[in-house]
Amino acid sequence: MIDVIVLGAAAGGGFPQWNSAAPGCVAARTRQGAKARTQASIAVSADGKRWFILNASPDLRQQIINTPALHHQGSLRGTPIQGVVLTCGEIDAVTGLLTLREREPFTLMGSESTLQQLADNPIFGALDPEIVPRVPLVLDEATSLMNKDGIPSGLLLTAFAVPGKAPLYAEAAGSRPDETLGLSITDGKKTLLFIPGCAQITPDIVERVAAADLVFFDGTLWRDDEMIRAGLSPKSGQRMGHVSVNDAGGPVECFTPCTKPRKVLIHINNSNPILFEDSPERKDVERAGWTVAEDGMTFRLDTP
Repeated sequence: MIDVIVLGAAAGGGFPQWNSAAPGCVAARTRQGAKARTQASIAVSADGKRWFILNASPDLRQQIINTPALHHQGSLRGTPIQGVVLTCGEIDAVTGLLTLREREPFTLMGSESTLQQLADNPIFGALDPEIVPRVPLVLDEATSLMNKDGIPSGLLLTAFAVPGKAPLYAEAAGSRPDETLGLSITDGKKTLLFIPGCAQITPDIVERVAAADLVFFDGTLWRDDEMIRAGLSPKSGQRMGHVSVNDAGGPVECFTPCTKPRKVLIHINNSNPILFEDSPERKDVERAGWTVAEDGMTFRLDTP
C-alpha cells in the first residue's frame, strides 16, 4: 500500500502569489473560480502513520498544520515525518527544511549536487547533521526508505535524472547531471512517480510513466511563452527548466499512450489557465485523462 497526500500543488510563489494581481491570483484570493494552493510537495506512507515528505516547500509549516496525518501524538515533542527527499535545490523545494530545524531527527535525502548546495549555504547548518543525517542518492539505485527507528518502511525509492537546470542562485556554477531528479517509489507491487520539474520528456521518462500506477508530473505552464505574453516575466518555460503542458513534446502529447497510471499535474504556476476550474484548458486536460492537483488531495495505491 502507498498512501499519498498532496501538501501543496502550486509552483514557486504559490497561488495566489503574494505580489500578483494577475487574473488567476485575483480569482484565488477572492475564491471566484480558482482555489488557492501552497507550493508543491507531497507526503507518502506505507502504513498511513509514518510519512516521507517529497520536497520541503516554503509553506511546509502551514501544510503540516493543515494535514492531521502529520500531527504528532503522544510525547511532548515528535513527528510522524521520517524523512525528506529532495528532487532539486530550487528555493521552493528546500526552504521548508528550515521549518524542521527544532532538533527533530529525520533523514534528509537528495542528489550529491543538491546536498552540496545546502552544505555551501551556512543557514542550512541549522539542521545539525548529527540529528538530521544527509544521505546522497545514487541515481538508478533502489534504496529502502528507513523509518527513524531503523526499521524499513516497506517503500523502495529510486532517484533518476531528468532534464532540468541548476537553481537560479547556483546557475553560475553550471548544471550537473544529477541537478534535477525524478523519484520512483514502490511497495513492490504498485509504483508512484514524482517529477515536479522537467525540461524535456525523454523516451526513458515515457517508459517509466507507462509502467507506473500514479504519476505526479510538472504542470508549471500551459504554453512555453505564457508568462511573457501575460507580461509577468521575460522568461520562457524552457529558460526556467520546465516543459509546458500543452506544447508539442509536453505531457499531454507524450503520455497519451500511457493508459495505466493515474496522471496528476503538480507544481502549477499562477499564470497557468488550468487553475481556473471552468477554463477550456482545464477541460482539455481533464478530457485527456489528467487530474489538476489541489492541496489536500489524497490517493491510495492498494493491491486487492
